[in-house]
Amino acid sequence: MQPDSSPLTRRRFMQAAGAAVALTSSPFAYARRVSPSNRITIGIIGWGMIAPTNTKAFLSYDDCQVVAACDIHTGHLQAAVDTINTHYGNKDCRAYHDYREMIARDDIDAVMIAIPDHWHAIVATHAANRKKDIYGEKPLARTIAEQQAIVRAVQQNSIIWQTGSWQRSLPQFHKAAEIVRSGLIGNVTNVEVGLPGAPHDFPNTVPALLKRLSVLPDKITSPEQILPGTRAWDLAVTPPPPELDYDTWIGPSRMEPYIDARVYQNWRWNYNTGGGQLLDWIGHHGDIAHWGLGFDSTGPSEVEGYGEFPAANAVWNAATKYTIACTYKKEVTGYANDVHMTIAGGSPAIAMGTKWIGTDGWVWVDRSGFDASNPEWVKEEALPDSQRKVRLYESKEHRRNFLDCVKSRKPTITPVETAHHSTIPGHLGLISMLTGRKIHWDVARETILNDPAASELLTRAYRAPYKLG
Repeated sequence: MQPDSSPLTRRRFMQAAGAAVALTSSPFAYARRVSPSNRITIGIIGWGMIAPTNTKAFLSYDDCQVVAACDIHTGHLQAAVDTINTHYGNKDCRAYHDYREMIARDDIDAVMIAIPDHWHAIVATHAANRKKDIYGEKPLARTIAEQQAIVRAVQQNSIIWQTGSWQRSLPQFHKAAEIVRSGLIGNVTNVEVGLPGAPHDFPNTVPALLKRLSVLPDKITSPEQILPGTRAWDLAVTPPPPELDYDTWIGPSRMEPYIDARVYQNWRWNYNTGGGQLLDWIGHHGDIAHWGLGFDSTGPSEVEGYGEFPAANAVWNAATKYTIACTYKKEVTGYANDVHMTIAGGSPAIAMGTKWIGTDGWVWVDRSGFDASNPEWVKEEALPDSQRKVRLYESKEHRRNFLDCVKSRKPTITPVETAHHSTIPGHLGLISMLTGRKIHWDVARETILNDPAASELLTRAYRAPYKLG
């Protein structure tokens, strides 16, 4: 089945947001969502690359307690339970293979979701419909239609959502965005968003695979060269390990033979389960670009992308290099002029990070540093009050911000609507690259104009019996 892909308009966003404010500002809503002890109970869904970091952060706070963990890999699940129980010095953390059993518990207030992209929408909408507040990893979902479904579920159930776009909780990104929003570089004309290009072997499973393939006469150096119908493919395919429930892992995506180099953290590099470096990173540097521009509730009207791809049926088939041009029309955004954003992966012409270029200067920021046309901005830890014309939302620690908002019922620093809009340029860029055409996007109605074939890529087919809640 396919997820509901009806357009989510700006008016519907505002109506739902208004309803959410009305509901969550009442004393009844606060009493309903927070336990009498004021301690937030949390369940963990997924235990891979990001989940341990998020979980350890939650474990460090006395006003929350992690009471459950879920994973469909028995070794990962045991590691999660051991980590949690060791911290508390007890054996109270309950283990789950099926996330549905966990979220059925009325004594769990919130869940942290850190699972592969192709599962995001199903789990997130189900948890939202169970009235669980959610800390969910980026990108919001595998497709725009799935993201729309998550936004609707969050709004309709008046839950608190925090996206794992944690750069908003770091001081250098906050400073950079405030400089831009305060107009200190003038009107922004161009933005450069630098992302990684080629895949990275996170779990280091590729060397073992290549060793198995070393018996072949033709040398294989990457999963991008392994295609169905070849001897290399036959050697790459193995039975799933007994500790992994692979049928559930592949879930709503198309069933494919098990190959260890495209499971675990390397699921990112195949479009059946992930979105490549583009979708893996757009929720970071693309998100910061929108924050500085004040575009958290809008998007580009035109998107045109060019990329280099392996074969579509290769083990890794995500783009290895890409350049995407986005035009944000002033008539749509309300900005003083059109803004042109270039998103590039694997390009030496654009540095990793986010750079805003304005009529009076520029600012660049990345995890590795900060630079600007004004040397004084580089020296200062934060923008002085004398120069700050716009004071942005400030969070000292991303998980702490989520917990505070679960209590206060105020929006987090990266609510679901922000995550949705931040990721749209990446999704549309990928669609443009796959179709070979410029995408004309109706920002308000969230539809692709005059291109039925491209519009089909806003959603994806679900393998039976899976469906979106």
